[in-house]
Amino acid sequence: MSLIGTKWKPLILFHLLEGAMRSGMLQKKIPGISNKMFTQTVRELEKDGLLTRKVFPVVPPKVEYSLSSRGKSLEVVLRSLDQWGLEDFQR
Repeated sequence: MSLIGTKWKPLILFHLLEGAMRSGMLQKKIPGISNKMFTQTVRELEKDGLLTRKVFPVVPPKVEYSLSSRGKSLEVVLRSLDQWGLEDFQR
């Protein structure tokens, strides 16, 4: 739980199940997250080995995030949480 037990980490990981995503697009998929919190969260996820960060040498800078193999191993857990949330919301 210490790896994914915050408000934003599961959301970021869940959206990366769709595949690699540029930082701006990923941040837009998570309403309410500030730039500072987004940056802090993806850095922690990268440090913990759950996602990878690829920087492209272009102007303006392009950064892309994707799940690492360790992050991909959480897919069943993340999809189960999503399903539970959908079912609970419909009650």
